[in-house]
Parts: sequence; C-alpha cells; structure tokens
Amino acid sequence: MTKKAAIIGGGVIGGGWAARFLLNGWNVSVFDPDPQAERKISEVMANARASLPALSDIPMPKEGVLSFAQTITEAVEGAHYIQESVSERLDLKHRVFAQIQQSAELGTPIGSSTSGFKPSELQENAANPGTIFVAHPFNPVYLLPLAEVVPSPKSDPAVIEKAKLILKEIGMFPLHIKKEIDAHIADRFLEAVWREALWLVKDGVATTEEIDESIRMGFGLRWGQMGLFETYRVAGGEAGMKHFMAQFGPYLTAPWTKLTDVPEFNDELVDLIAGQSDAQSGHHTIRELERIRDSNLIGFLRALKDRNWGAGKVLREHDEARAVAFHAEVDSAPKDAPLVMAQMQVLPGWIDYNGHMTESRYYFANSETVDAFLRLIGAGMDYVAAGNSFYSAETHIRHLGEAKLGDKLTGTLQLISADEKRFRSFVRILKGEECVATIEQLCLHVNMASGKSAPAGPQVWAKLKSIADAQAGLPLPEGAGRAVGQKK
Repeated sequence: MTKKAAIIGGGVIGGGWAARFLLNGWNVSVFDPDPQAERKISEVMANARASLPALSDIPMPKEGVLSFAQTITEAVEGAHYIQESVSERLDLKHRVFAQIQQSAELGTPIGSSTSGFKPSELQENAANPGTIFVAHPFNPVYLLPLAEVVPSPKSDPAVIEKAKLILKEIGMFPLHIKKEIDAHIADRFLEAVWREALWLVKDGVATTEEIDESIRMGFGLRWGQMGLFETYRVAGGEAGMKHFMAQFGPYLTAPWTKLTDVPEFNDELVDLIAGQSDAQSGHHTIRELERIRDSNLIGFLRALKDRNWGAGKVLREHDEARAVAFHAEVDSAPKDAPLVMAQMQVLPGWIDYNGHMTESRYYFANSETVDAFLRLIGAGMDYVAAGNSFYSAETHIRHLGEAKLGDKLTGTLQLISADEKRFRSFVRILKGEECVATIEQLCLHVNMASGKSAPAGPQVWAKLKSIADAQAGLPLPEGAGRAVGQKK
C-alpha cells in the first residue's frame, strides 16, 4: 500500500519535506495558499530529483504522486504522517494544528518544522496534544538526514516511536531529544556561533567570506564527520578528552568571546552583513547556489558513505533496509529462462560528457550481474576466501542502445555452456524491454594457490549444472559467438 504524507506549508522547508517523501515512494499532498507554491515546489523537486538518487546505490522506489490540496482538510485526509512547515508564528501554528486535528485520523503523527518553539508551546489548547511534536529538519531536507524529534511530557510515546520509524523509512536520522528546550539542540549551538560571527564582522576582525572560509576549509569538514566532542577528543591525543579539557579548559575564562554580549541588531549591522554577503555570493542566483551546494554535499556524503562514517552510515543503513525488498526482485533458483540477477540505476558518476552511461559502466553492470550469479551458485566471497574463484578469461560486449542518468537497468544471465572448469555466460543489460547491451563472457574456475584452472567444488558445480540443465533448451542468444566487427 502506498502511504500518504501531508505537507502543510510549501516553502523551502515544506518543499524539501515533500521531495524527501515523494522520492521515497510516498504520495504527497501539499497545502499552501501561496499562488506560487506549485512553481516553487516544482523547482525544489527538480533539484531533489537530480541529487537524492545519487546518494543511493539501490534504485529509488517508484516516485509517489504529488498533489496540491485546496484546504488543510483535503491535504490531511487519509494521511499516515503530517508535517507542518508554516511561518514561525505561534498563533498561526495553533490555528493550523486545530484544523489538522479536525480532519486527521486519530493517532496520526503531526510533526512541526519549527526551529524555535518547544512542543509544549505547540500543543497549547490542542484537541489531542499527544500527537503533536517537533520534527525539526535541516535544509536541504531532501539531502541532510538530521531531524530533531522533540516531544513534551504530554506527547504519546507510541506516536513518537512511530514517527521515528517513518523518518528512518525515508532515509532520515531522527535525533530523539528527551528534554524540550527553546530552539532545540542544533540551533542553540548555531545561534552561539552566529552571534560570535556578527561581532567579528561588526568589529572589523573578519568579513563574511573570511568567516565562511574558516569553516568550510577547516573545522567544518571535521564537524561534518565527527561533530564537536569527538573532534576535541582526537585533539587531546592519546590521552583523549581528559587531556584536552585539562589543557584548554582554563581558557574558557579568557576574554575571547562576546557570546554574553549581543550586538545591537540595527540597520547598520544588517546593511554591513548583507553587503558583504552580496559581494561574496551575489553573482550566483539562489538556484545556482543550491545546485552547487547539493553537488558538494553529494560528494561529501558519498565519501562518508564509502567509509561508513557519520551521515554516510545513515545512508548505508537506509540502503541496507531497502535492499531486502529490492533484491527480492532477482531470481534465486534455476529456471528455463535467463535469470534476473541484478537491478541497477544509472547514477551521476556513471555518465560521460554526452550524458550517456560511460563504457566502463557497461562492464560494471556485467560484473554486478555475474557476481550475483556467482553468489547464487555458492561461489561468493566465502568461496574466494577458501582459495577458489572464477576468473574472467574472455569478454565480448555489444552496445545496442543508450542508457542515461536515472535509467533503471536489469541484468539477466543465460548460460550458453558449462562444465566443471568453466562456464560461458550471455548477459543482457535491459532498460525496460529494450536491450542496451549484451556481454558474452568465458569464466574459468581457478585454484588460487596453484594459479591454474581446476574443477569447481562439488556443491558449486552441482548448482551450476542445475542451472545449465534448466536452460539447455533455450535457443542460442542472438549475437552470441560474434566476432568484433562481424557483419550481421
């Protein structure tokens, strides 16, 4: 069953929530009285479609259906999750929650994107305060995994746990904050940094660009994968955090900071900050800056994912959670037809300057297909660790069509021949019903200690033979046995 999310408020944050749910297969209904809401969300969706799939090594689920409701009642009808993202006005939020709870099913989680209000304030005079809580995300919502989940003493623990599961389902990291506080955790921390930065600019110590450079060229990268305390623990050397605290703790009383003294927020300060920011980044449009930001975040997050660290660990776990259902779409037993062995999606790193899948990725697609087949017959990594493996001896590839960014591909494998020491496979890379490439390959079974061909293990050979027998009656695939350049 396709689930439905209701997004109330379609600004930058609401649009990001809509994209996050929609691209993870949920139907999404948005309510926003702004006549430009559809245009704004369509632009956010374009950015999300170009970036979020790049974080996954598993093809994205079928995109949900996006609709725009005329009323809050229409938006929340039948919703399994509701996210409020209207302006930071408590009276407005109270009116929105009242309308939501008149129509939403009892017990439906209602998260608020508020960056400042406590959940107990949001729940005031609510018909059912237990289902309202804070789910504070970070922009861009469709890429950054953090959502601060903040309940109050009146919150229903079952609703909070349900909401956390839903957020995990769409690839987010729900940080459960046990004690409510104004501005939660992250924004409290950011506010302190922001105040200090304002003073540095006001006092002429640094420009907005110099401050940003100090973050993105240095500690920002450390914070991105270790946070604050873990970074300082490492700074303490072998003696760890205790040594760091003993060494630097006394400086907390030094007159380095003005955090207890807030500069007057007047037109002069606003003009100073805005002018420097315009000089720093004004030559880019907001959409250009978003695309630059997204591209950089993809590279950073994928690097973290490769190392299973920080936010990258969340991405891996999200892939692993989806992989069970995804890999259920491949074959697991012999049949008298080509075996479906791999499901793939063309990612940004797979394409060339023409926008087509690059040649090396066709070989990669073949490898994914054949590797899955080897696991099926019991010749996976455990078999390799025991000293035996199938080596590629000959490969012939034909390019019959084009695959482009975002295309979903299927790899099927047909055995042309097999014996105890070798098998000859014919892989088709399909884009829907269209075959975009075929790869014919001869693999030899090798004893890795001797470096010579040898019979496969009895269990592996038995599985390989059972598939070969099942496919023995299949016609020779068109193109099998062709030489390079051979005329049809």
